Amino acid sequence: MAAHTTNYTATFIEVAEDCPTDHAQEPPSGEKPTIAALHYRLIAEQPFARTSDDVIFETHAIRQGIGDADRVAAREAFFTKGQPCLRSSPLGKRYGWGVLHDAEGRVSLVARESEEYARLAADPALAHTRAMRSRRA
Repeated sequence: MAAHTTNYTATFIEVAEDCPTDHAQEPPSGEKPTIAALHYRLIAEQPFARTSDDVIFETHAIRQGIGDADRVAAREAFFTKGQPCLRSSPLGKRYGWGVLHDAEGRVSLVARESEEYARLAADPALAHTRAMRSRRA
């Protein structure tokens, strides 16, 4: 069976229309990290080092306690079914972060109040989409 992917290339995921904050915030981290905290850490600590698939699977692996020795097989099994992409991440829905996918599909965070965000949101060379809304319109 063909593997599914969550990767985009040369795409900017803008903040959801109903995002409750006008500036980017780091998600709170607690004893058991949330999906938002894991997504934030994985992307912010190493911008353009991982693809969306890498971030989504690593988050799953950490939360499920999948060891290093089992990760290759677990990743193959994980992507046999479609998975939610970073449009559904709380980073763009709740915390005010845009997600830039470069030409190779690697991701970086962009704060919604930044000049870079405004520049990317107006860039016709990129594909544009928005993070998913939290509530129905």
